Amino acid sequence: MQGCLVLENGQIFAGEILGSLDHAQGEVVFHTGMTGYQEILTDPSYANQIVAMTYPLIGNYGINPIDFEAERPWLTGFITGESCEWPSHYQQEQTVAAYLAQNGIAVLTEVDTRSLVRALRSHGTLRGVIVAGTEEEVARQWAAGNLTVAPWETNQVQRVSTPTIRSASRAGAYHVVVMDFGTKENMIRSLINRGCKVTVVPARTSFDTIHALEPDGILLSNGPGNPENNADILPTIRELAEVYPIFGICLGHQLLGLAFGATTYKMTFGHRGSNHPVKELQTGRVCITSQNHGYALNADSIPAELEVTHINVNDGSVEGLRHLSYPCFSVQYHPEACPGPQDSEYLFDRFMVHMAERKENYLVYAT
Repeated sequence: MQGCLVLENGQIFAGEILGSLDHAQGEVVFHTGMTGYQEILTDPSYANQIVAMTYPLIGNYGINPIDFEAERPWLTGFITGESCEWPSHYQQEQTVAAYLAQNGIAVLTEVDTRSLVRALRSHGTLRGVIVAGTEEEVARQWAAGNLTVAPWETNQVQRVSTPTIRSASRAGAYHVVVMDFGTKENMIRSLINRGCKVTVVPARTSFDTIHALEPDGILLSNGPGNPENNADILPTIRELAEVYPIFGICLGHQLLGLAFGATTYKMTFGHRGSNHPVKELQTGRVCITSQNHGYALNADSIPAELEVTHINVNDGSVEGLRHLSYPCFSVQYHPEACPGPQDSEYLFDRFMVHMAERKENYLVYAT
């Protein structure tokens, strides 16, 4: 079936539709990764977004049952130059198109993704809609005012967060409570692999409820949307920081900064890819990181009690923070290494050290 992506500025990109046309509106973004598409499809941070892949061929190793980051895909549309119909991998069970069709999500393929990405880089992130029809038919519908593009949605976190408190692992030397703003499953796996008991709680869980769980540390997860739409969560994060070690990732990094008075801004087209260089200021070491975000902290707004620990080598944006008095730190990128790379997994070990120090100090105080 012929189909098109229509951007809110009227630009049209023709292709072929595979899968479904349900829920084919959203914010159009691009991802530069060559692999890891299954993790991208199931990352809750892509809620209400149409994701265009810059690598020309997607799906050559299919979809397998073990690399999901959530129980379902959260994006609203997927755009590729070519979608592989005959994947080859011993673990694959279905094609990308079949998986997304099964979940009611449109795939637009045979698209000039280079031209699309150039448009997004020039104009900034735009909203769009995927519709059936030839380029000429769609252009006539747009000119006649018969096509509409959905407005920006204000808060996606409540949609993707767990509705109830759940136990991901019932035993471990340290108990970590994950505040779920749209967490990827490999964050939880990374904690379990280090011997942690893990409890996942809804995004708007109160301090008293979390405190009653007797955690040793708090992980603030990734998630979708504008961080400033979650102002009601900030007092809880501030209160938790005074009691527990905190590790914030992606949206969790932004919320930690906001909780202490920093501000954020919407980036022109964001960072979405698996090859973003980040410099650790203390050591000068550069790590290659996986990123997925459209907002960032304003460097000029960082309060005196926080210190910038990492910056993006390409554009100088803030990539890491630490609190100067509390054992709290955060990064803008994804250290859990799915879809990779693995350069920054050491940050989970740093979090473990903070929890060990807290527990040791409490034991010393108790004796």
